[in-house]
This record gives sequence, structure tokens and C-alpha cells, in this order.
Amino acid sequence: MTFLGLGLTSFGGPVAHLGYFRHAFVTRRQWLDDASYAELVALCQFLPGPASSQVGLAIGLIRGGLAGAFAAWLAFTLPSALLLMVVAAGASSLEGPLVTALVHTLKLVAVVIVAQALLGMARNLCPDARRATLATVAVILTVLINGTFGHLAAIAAGAIGGLLWCRSTDAQQDSPDLDIRISRHTSRAALALFAILLAGLPLLHQAWSANWLGLADAAYRSGALVFGGGHVVLPLLETATVTPGWVSEQDFLAGYGAAQAVPGPLFTFAAWLGMVAEGGGVAMALLMLVAIFLPGALLVIGLLPWWQQLRHLSHLLAAMRGANAAVVGLLAVAFYDPVWRSAVGSAEDFALVAAGFVLLVVWRQPAWLIVLAGIAIGLIRGLIHQY
Repeated sequence: MTFLGLGLTSFGGPVAHLGYFRHAFVTRRQWLDDASYAELVALCQFLPGPASSQVGLAIGLIRGGLAGAFAAWLAFTLPSALLLMVVAAGASSLEGPLVTALVHTLKLVAVVIVAQALLGMARNLCPDARRATLATVAVILTVLINGTFGHLAAIAAGAIGGLLWCRSTDAQQDSPDLDIRISRHTSRAALALFAILLAGLPLLHQAWSANWLGLADAAYRSGALVFGGGHVVLPLLETATVTPGWVSEQDFLAGYGAAQAVPGPLFTFAAWLGMVAEGGGVAMALLMLVAIFLPGALLVIGLLPWWQQLRHLSHLLAAMRGANAAVVGLLAVAFYDPVWRSAVGSAEDFALVAAGFVLLVVWRQPAWLIVLAGIAIGLIRGLIHQY
């Protein structure tokens, strides 16, 4: 139910999702501490696939094994996927001043959630000058080196800095063991399946040129070869679906616009593509939805148990302290662009963000209340602009 609530209310993209996750699982339920959560974020940043969804899947895996991981993914993903499928079928519309105002206000809510997460993680993961410096270095590298390579360079620099600077740290700041409820045999099978599908689906499609197989291959390769997730996957999906002629450019752009207006992960855009593709429909939408998320899920299942063993090494612990500080820097950059820049465009927007931040951080009101307030304000603003 927790992930279902997040799937219904988590607007704002991957960085905002990480903020919602931290509030739900670190602050409120205390399933993880900040250091463990930051480790999961750092690990998923290194893996291809939708980083925020992989973090959610990892939390589900820790809490309930493979069944918990599947439940977490399904509950977080299904709301936005179903919404996009309904819109693609023509049963709804996402145009007009009312919807525009609502989406804009929900972006402001995302600013508040990410700001709270950034503040809390900075306090816990950058408590001294050295780690604050590493976070700042991560900011600089991310700004200077665009895209995935900048993210990887920032985390790598943080890890190297941790090895040099962060060895003499109190043991209590290290995260406790995580309860990984899968065997090494299962993890090996997941990694093997990841490789077999990545290499085998293109060969199978060459031998059997069925549309459904080609679209499944396109979705799987897009999920397996993109780092950071979110908007980064769009060029891959466009090349894989529009260029062969399975999806028109107009339908692709319309779906991208619709995906901005729904909560949950942007990877659910694959469900839209399955609905509007040549010969598409509900079955195709569900196939592409599973295919685009499957490689990231297999990597998390395959690598998390091994990571649990490696993280006890003293040198690795020091590296992770630096990498965790770098994650704070990455979130700081993402908070500025796109979260802040895409949402706050006027003094009125700033006032709403300030009010929401005080309610959430100072008065400690629940995040769902801030979301409901944002929906109400968005509807009011939309009605004012409409009439």
C-alpha cells in the first residue's frame, strides 16, 4: 500500500521520487537509515535502468524478498502506466489551462519534497568539512561534464576522496547490514538472464520478424543501455520505435507530453508506445512495460546480494562514505535543474514552495497532505485562468 500511494502521488521525475522514498522509508517508517538509503541510491546510479524505480525495487527486495520487490515495482509503476494507456486509448485528455495549472503546482510540490530530502541527507551524509567538500566537488563535476558520464565521474571522485579522507569515521555512522532475502544462485540466474535477453532478443527478432518481438527487443535494449533513466531513455526509445516506423513521431511526442502529467516513473512511457504502435493494444503495452523495466530489475536482483558482502571491507566503507557525499552533490544539481528551474518561475511560485517547505520541515506535516494541498491549489489556479 505504501508503494501504491507513492505511485499515485509521486510527481516530479526521478529526483523527486528519491525524495518521496526517503520521506516514506527513512523518515517515517525507518526501514532504512540515511547511509543505507544513500548506498542504494549510489549503487543504482551506477547501474543502467530507471534509477529511482531500482531503488524502490531494492527496498521491496530487502523488506519482502522477490515477492516484495515485485509488489513494490507493480504498485509504484501501475498507476501511471494505466493512466497513460487510458489516455492513449482516447478516453481522456490532458490539455487545457486546468490541467496545465495542476501539473505546474504538482511540480512545486516536488520542489518541496526534494528540498526536504536534500536537507536531511546533507545533514547525515555530509556532517564534516571533508564530506561537504566532496559533495561540492560532485556538484562541480556534474555541471562541467553533462549527462551520465558526469554522474559517474562525480560518484567515482567521491569514492576516491572517501578512500583518502574518510577512513577515520565513527563506526556508528556506518549503515547496518541489510536483510537480502535471495540466494546467490538466484542472483547468478538473474545476471545470466539479463545477458541472454540482451544478446538473444535481437537475434530472435532477426529470425522471426514479428512486430511484438521487435517492440519487446526495443524496450528491453532501451532499459538495459541507458544510465540514469528518466528523460535519458527518450532518444533510445525514439530511435528504436519511430525510426523503424512502428510509432509515428506525432504519437511519440504526444505520449511524452502525457507522461509529464502523470505520477510515477517516466519509463511507463513504454506502455503508451505499446498502445499506439502498429498492431498495438493492451497486450503490447503490458509487454513493453515489463520489457523496459526488466533489465534494471535483473541487475538489482543479481548484484545486491554481492554488494552486501563487499560493503563490509574497510576500504570500501571509506569509499562509500565519499560516494554517499557525492550523491548529495548529485541531488543538489538535480534539485536546481530540472526540479527548481522547471517549476519555480515567479514570486508566487516561490511563495508556495516556501509555505510548503515550512509545513513539511518545520511543522512536520505529512507529505501526502502537501500533495493534496498542491492538487487543491492547482485546481483553483486552473479555474481562475480558465474563467
